[in-house]
Amino acid sequence: MNDMGTNQIPDRTGDQFVRGSRVNKVCQVTMSWFGGIARALTDFSGAPFRGVRSNVRRGVLLGLVLMLVGCQTPSPTFVPPEQAGPDRTIVLQEGDVVRITFPASPTLNTVQQIRRDGKINLSLVGDIKASGLSPAELEKAIIQAYGDQLVSKEVTVSLDSAAFAVFVTGAVLRPGKVMTDRPITVLEAIAEAGGFDQSRANVKAVRVIRREGDRSKTYVINLKPVISGESTTQFFIRPFDIIHVPERFSFF
Repeated sequence: MNDMGTNQIPDRTGDQFVRGSRVNKVCQVTMSWFGGIARALTDFSGAPFRGVRSNVRRGVLLGLVLMLVGCQTPSPTFVPPEQAGPDRTIVLQEGDVVRITFPASPTLNTVQQIRRDGKINLSLVGDIKASGLSPAELEKAIIQAYGDQLVSKEVTVSLDSAAFAVFVTGAVLRPGKVMTDRPITVLEAIAEAGGFDQSRANVKAVRVIRREGDRSKTYVINLKPVISGESTTQFFIRPFDIIHVPERFSFF
């Protein structure tokens, strides 16, 4: 089971964030309230809910179940606007195209795509691992690999294009893997997956599941203001994010 990050939800009386302990207190009060309703619907003979319409009974029971599940499940992190920008840190990965320039030895200049094994192949030195490194770290690795073969210890690595995958699931028309070679937003990724299934999609609680180090963290994004044009704030995805569009809850 993934280790979820510290969960916070926005305090609706302001823009500050409150910890899970406050959520637990709200859960306790609400469950106590539902319990009071259940006791009130018990008749004098002790038979619970006798004589009460079946849909009311189901509503009370459903409320109790949802509160129990919700209070025992770690709350995801609701995204504040300041966290919505794109990730500026460049980490090379499989599929990226890098341009390597040797100012003092231009015959060694090359443009290569990082292979599936995470490596590139350079003249005179062979394979070098590139995936998982920043451009600056790859420059140092190349200089070290060439050693005394370089006239000048100067190498420049730049990213020509970057391709990475994200995964879109849930109430969209074409769920699956989405490939992109540029920073894109959650809404753009969903559009690449065919867009929302309008009959089922809950656009107010789209989840982005992201691996951060050895932990998994879930962000909840309300896309309705963006779709309606009320907000221009966007949440940018990162490589290998999982985007899940939940279905709207319906009563039968």
